[in-house]
Amino acid sequence: MNADAKKTVLRMIPYGIYVMTALDGKGGVAAATVNWVTQTAFSPPLLVVGVKADSGAYAVVKAAGKFALNMLGKEGKGLAFTFFRPAELNGEKISGQAFHLGANGAPILEAAVGAVECTVKTIVEQGDHHIVVAEVTEAHLPSPLAGRPDAAILEMKDLGDAVFYGG
Repeated sequence: MNADAKKTVLRMIPYGIYVMTALDGKGGVAAATVNWVTQTAFSPPLLVVGVKADSGAYAVVKAAGKFALNMLGKEGKGLAFTFFRPAELNGEKISGQAFHLGANGAPILEAAVGAVECTVKTIVEQGDHHIVVAEVTEAHLPSPLAGRPDAAILEMKDLGDAVFYGG
């Protein structure tokens, strides 16, 4: 296989930018920028998230069995870069960002334009990223959106020409 062609073609898939958050109840915190996300079912509402298998975030989400997926708006570029690094919990902030706890105990970022709370249903452990299949149990929309909801989301292409993931 032509490695350059594979990388280029796989990077044609559009990616939203999200922050996956969780607390494991033992002091572990997850707050990681993720982009391999899709809804897979309406009833029950299921989504999947690809999470780097050797990351601290994956370990916390796996231990907790629940998480929140925070949607970043177009103005959230700085947040995306904040959560490229391991998260630090300091009082009521994660890596300097305010949050509140959702019904499932996962952090909901105050700066998110929307969020869903999820319960892990299964994890597919294949490759360098594992696939977390989760049921959406709660949804948060702090303010009404104007226009199409998918137009409000920060996408990888919005982060600049030097930022790529995948391929």
